[in-house]
Amino acid sequence: MKADWTPLERELAQWRREGLHLPVWWRDDDAVAPTAALERLARLAEGRGLPVHIAVIPDLASDTLAGTVNTTPALVPVGHGWRHENRAPEGAKKAEFGHPRPDAVEEITAGLARLEALFGADLLPVFVPPWNRLDHGFAPVLAAAGYRGVSTYGARPAACAAAGLHQINTHIDPVFWRGHRGLADPETLIHGIVERLRRRRSGDEDAHEPLGLLTHHLVHTEDVWRFSADCLAVLLDGGAQVADLRRLI
Repeated sequence: MKADWTPLERELAQWRREGLHLPVWWRDDDAVAPTAALERLARLAEGRGLPVHIAVIPDLASDTLAGTVNTTPALVPVGHGWRHENRAPEGAKKAEFGHPRPDAVEEITAGLARLEALFGADLLPVFVPPWNRLDHGFAPVLAAAGYRGVSTYGARPAACAAAGLHQINTHIDPVFWRGHRGLADPETLIHGIVERLRRRRSGDEDAHEPLGLLTHHLVHTEDVWRFSADCLAVLLDGGAQVADLRRLI
């Protein structure tokens, strides 16, 4: 499925004319072990000079993943919940940390400890809640546990979710989750990126938040791989700069 990137290229040209700064970053969810798909993800990141922040599920992560991360600078591990289990009440949308529950604090603490044991200094202490849903009451809990950032989906309402806890979200998801789970309509995806950038230029959204691509390497079709690679290429070739999250949080 061929995409027409002209609308995004025009919008990026406008950013350049106005002297605006567009930081971009990349997050990929559900990492648990070294796979051919993860290797492909790393090659793509290395080729674009843009690290990919892999959201690792702490209780399911294999010890061998740590070795892969240690020898692959393009892979930056962050935390992805605890077991990626749906703990939402009946009738609610899927979430692991989307609703208050008494054992959540223990899981948050155990998850970070597991990731620190696996990755050491390679770990970037950012919490990515499964299904991108997080009850606001967990924000101070995350900060107290040692997380310095949190990442969900969509424009952030504020730069910090709690004191000491920076919010850096993702905004582009190429997968059509509510249907065939292949590539969503490219025209719709590109229109969405352009509209978001226009809202940033007009001041309707936070223009300082890095624009985030969200991928899921374990379920990608070839169309999703191609769109993701092309999206990164258009953004970076159009003047966007790689965001250094370690400095931001």
